[in-house]
Amino acid sequence: MQELLGRLRALDPTASQSLRVIACFDELMAGRVGTEGLLSAAAALAGRIVGLRRTPNAVAVRFDPKGNRLPPGLPSADALKTGGLVIWIERGAEMPGANDAIILERLALALQLHYDDGRPPAPRDLATLFDDTAELTARRDAATRRGLAAGARLRVLAAPLFALWQTHPAGPEDVIATDFGPVHAAIVPADSEVAASPLGIGIAVERDDLGLSFRTALVALRLADSSPDGISRAEDLGGLVETLAERPMTPRMDADEAAVSRLASLPWALSTLDAIVRATSVRDAARTVGVHHSTMTARIDTITEEFGFSPLDGWGRMRAAMALLRWRVRTSRVFELPAPASGALPVS
Repeated sequence: MQELLGRLRALDPTASQSLRVIACFDELMAGRVGTEGLLSAAAALAGRIVGLRRTPNAVAVRFDPKGNRLPPGLPSADALKTGGLVIWIERGAEMPGANDAIILERLALALQLHYDDGRPPAPRDLATLFDDTAELTARRDAATRRGLAAGARLRVLAAPLFALWQTHPAGPEDVIATDFGPVHAAIVPADSEVAASPLGIGIAVERDDLGLSFRTALVALRLADSSPDGISRAEDLGGLVETLAERPMTPRMDADEAAVSRLASLPWALSTLDAIVRATSVRDAARTVGVHHSTMTARIDTITEEFGFSPLDGWGRMRAAMALLRWRVRTSRVFELPAPASGALPVS
């Protein structure tokens, strides 16, 4: 799929986005995601409200791009009518988006297959499982319905709706609304091998703590755009990931995070700061980013001046690491559908 995307991006930039839309609905259909999940996914992909009316006298179902269910409304004038279904994207006076047609087409196909399947949809239990405010008995009942045994080690996967999956997750899945928009979430055995991009992999827990695994998966996902392969594992951060997961993102940056934001305007700063907090010495950090030791020393002086403390010593290194992680989580663009590439290169 990645190779095909690369070739399509070179030949026809819009086609690569369309392929991501197709892949999204294929994954959701494979996971037996129900009507509400499919509609919220379509709304997120379109960036606009999406609606469905199953019969002429039925009440319309509408979802916004954040996965929230809205009051009923009337179909748009250009609604797609197929197989007895009426589905639409609400753009008002705007021109249709480049992917509107393929989103409606794949949504219609997914809904028709869902209704023709004859099997009841998989229960929408994942939101309950991830909600620590829900009664423990309700969460355990939901876990039992989804085949999650007590004592089993599990972890949550979180991916944008347009993520590309090399292997389909072997476990319950659904589209879950979050503060950052809807995500494709799945629960898998802790030792499962998974491959998708971008992808956040939560910490391993038992079923009573799936909410924590979900929150750490979201943190990991928002760090995935700085990972070379697009896969970010919460456990790589140790205890830091739980601190990030349990600390709400405030509108205002603290002083350390603001320093990272200022440093980000320097082309070398983020890679250098990342190397500093990971390396065991200045020489190792210089080797990581491919610069001379003296150049690294000069860069550290600039970083130290901006922070007001040395990122090399004791708590200073921890403060710098946390500030860098918080800034990356805040500024992550992992939920943005990659724009069509311009200046396409020839395909060999």
